Amino acid sequence: MRGLLVFLLVLAGGAFALLLLVTDGRPLVERGEAISPDAVAQARRLLLTNDPRRMRPGEQRRVAVPATLIDDATNYLASRVLHGRGALVMGEDMAEIRLTRRIPLPIMDRFLNLRAVVNEAAGEPRIAAAALGSTAIPARLAEFALAAAVRAFGYEREWTLARGAVRQLTFEPGRHAVIIDFVWAPELLDRARSLAVAPADLPRFQQAQTALAALLDHHRPGAVVPLTSVLAPMLAVNDRQPPEQRRVALLVLAFHLAGKNLANIIPDASRWPRARPVTLTLANREDSAQHFVISAALAAWAGEPAADAIGLYKELDDARYGSGFSFADLAADRAGTRFGELLTRQPERIDALMQRALGDADLLPPLAELPEYLSEREFRKRFGGPGSSTFQKAVEEIDRRIATVPLYR
Repeated sequence: MRGLLVFLLVLAGGAFALLLLVTDGRPLVERGEAISPDAVAQARRLLLTNDPRRMRPGEQRRVAVPATLIDDATNYLASRVLHGRGALVMGEDMAEIRLTRRIPLPIMDRFLNLRAVVNEAAGEPRIAAAALGSTAIPARLAEFALAAAVRAFGYEREWTLARGAVRQLTFEPGRHAVIIDFVWAPELLDRARSLAVAPADLPRFQQAQTALAALLDHHRPGAVVPLTSVLAPMLAVNDRQPPEQRRVALLVLAFHLAGKNLANIIPDASRWPRARPVTLTLANREDSAQHFVISAALAAWAGEPAADAIGLYKELDDARYGSGFSFADLAADRAGTRFGELLTRQPERIDALMQRALGDADLLPPLAELPEYLSEREFRKRFGGPGSSTFQKAVEEIDRRIATVPLYR
């Protein structure tokens, strides 16, 4: 018995020593989860100029991807998948991906810090060097570990296709860009669609679309309909509609409010019932309903940082080209984001809300006196920009109002 105890103590001590060896006392990457509106704008421009629906099979393309976009994407994926942080650091002829994950211990916190270097090269991108903390990892072992991780998360086919499409990587720190030469394969778009909607979710999407069409069927086209009268039955939990159905229902409703065809991501949806075109409103405003539901769906599917960034980008874009920056719309965005986060993280609070008659004030705070219709020039003059203290105070006022809504306390 004593021998077994000694063996277990030695084993535990060895494991602890190994943990100390491969971890560090400080994080390699220190940053928040936030995604910048600039990254959203950059991604949108890339998609507009490289629309996969318009590419021919085998077409060769060269695209300059902003390093800041890859940096934000790395951190987003590290946050969502690893519950850590990530970053991209560019150098001459190379780039380094950095990942950090906190390891909580009873007496201290340690940090798992990973570095992986990718050099400029023709053909598929490959890891040239890697390290876990201060311990170097052979490149082949790092490649094997990466392939195993991709396979474990179920993305092996997508990863193989994406890597196989790349013909050349060029790093240009002076332009703050990564130049990617690739050959387009239509299967990439098919796989992207399958990632967006898993085959097992197709019946849920059809059920949600059919339910929405039925709810709006008795209204005349163009009728003004309160969002709450549709949202409540769409998100109700019963024997026919389990909790996991609600995230799907929210996305279907978001597509409807955005005026987008669900068949863009689910070709089969072209054969499903079409919802009658009506005007859904929240606080007697169509734009508030749109901003609330679309942000809620983004938060439920992509997370709060992505929803906040896209909402802020939309308002900055409106200030430049559209109806002007609206803090009322931003309030609807942020309230919707909170709703979407609760739907996935604390669904019991949404359950409690759906047990009674749903009103606008249950979802959205008062919007009175929030500045609207600000041109870019007026917005910059009054608030400086998204990083200014004046702008942050305006956002804090919005968040204070949102916190007065019982659901979000």
